[in-house]
Amino acid sequence: MTVPSSATARLDVSRETLERLATLSDLLQKWNPKINLVAQSTLVDLWKRHILDSAQLFDLMPAQGGSWLDIGSGGGFPGLVVAILNAEQKRPWKVTMMESDTRKCTFLRTVLRETGVTASVITKRIELADPAQVDVISARALADLNTLFSFSERHLKADGTALFSKGVNWKKEVQVAEKSWSFQAEAIKSETQEGAVILKVGDITRV
Repeated sequence: MTVPSSATARLDVSRETLERLATLSDLLQKWNPKINLVAQSTLVDLWKRHILDSAQLFDLMPAQGGSWLDIGSGGGFPGLVVAILNAEQKRPWKVTMMESDTRKCTFLRTVLRETGVTASVITKRIELADPAQVDVISARALADLNTLFSFSERHLKADGTALFSKGVNWKKEVQVAEKSWSFQAEAIKSETQEGAVILKVGDITRV
């Protein structure tokens, strides 16, 4: 389990947390050829592209905790990273990952078991699952903003916060979403990808 120096420099966490993240990295590389959890080409820079990129979302939230739902969790980004970081900080976040693919859910549960981290995994389609009414909802590389806002409408509390990782075309997505939704969004520059942002969104309502 090798942790790159760039990760140890960026993450102010314990050795135990780094070991848990390394376990996630090792399991991902082992499982990925079988069920395509992430694009194979990104494994060369796995820590930066997936782990550090996901850690940014957790850093944006206050310490008081609450309920956190990661939708379309796939290979566990950001959901597994959030759960692992949460375990060290002992913030009272109740982390849940929602994923419709049963094989990917098996992977998520395997990582939780192997790292000894507590979180829930729901095997359901986002639009069909019972409304979760959470304080925070997150997603990474899942869908456009219009679709994400529809998911948020179903699962996010009225005063909750959405955290969505978005690429270089994020401004166009915001402009399209503004035709159907009212919302307050803060674009936070990504530390891992030039031109990308994390959209921190609240007050999401249909126009």
